[in-house]
Amino acid sequence: MDSELPGVSRTVRVLLVDDHCIVLDGLTLLLGRQRYMEVVGTATTGKEAVDVAARLKPDVVVMDLMLPELSGVDATERILSILPQAHIVVLSVSHTSEHVFRALRAGAHGYVVKEAAGVELVRAITAVFLGERYLSPLITKLLIRGLLDQSSGPSPLERLSGREREVLHLTVAGSTSAEIAEHLSLSRRTVDTYRSRVMEKLGVQDLTTLIRFAIEHAMVPA
Repeated sequence: MDSELPGVSRTVRVLLVDDHCIVLDGLTLLLGRQRYMEVVGTATTGKEAVDVAARLKPDVVVMDLMLPELSGVDATERILSILPQAHIVVLSVSHTSEHVFRALRAGAHGYVVKEAAGVELVRAITAVFLGERYLSPLITKLLIRGLLDQSSGPSPLERLSGREREVLHLTVAGSTSAEIAEHLSLSRRTVDTYRSRVMEKLGVQDLTTLIRFAIEHAMVPA
């Protein structure tokens, strides 16, 4: 990338947040090749992301959504409450309408899907640093199709708490109670309790119906 990129007059300080170290290593190498970007820190949990952001005061935070201890959405809200001048770019494997809607509502300035090429993340970081917004083309298609049209009325998923949403997303993705418990740093009993609450709030009786509900509400691809 050109160090004289129009509009960028100084080094963009970036914090990377992902619970997979191999992803952090790859992103650090990618952004390290951009002469006007500097990776100033990394974090592997949502809580750590908030603490590191408060200490380092990055210009841009590249944020995964599914994180231990604190979700990416909650971490985004907390970081922006501390550093309102910061910019958040979500980098996630998830690109359902529900994920995108919650991230943008939390204050994210960009949303990039992990299947995108590295140049797209560089483009997104640059755009949000310059005060613009950036959405992957795939996300734009979702918007055009009206999946995020607020006029369609509130989603039934709005009844769920943040933690209940996380358990639901992991459940429909095929994770077992033990895997969800490990990912969210909870006990299996607590995970089962959250799942029972989700099913009660959504009015479903079994796992098959729960997954069908998620598909019908664009949480997972059919």
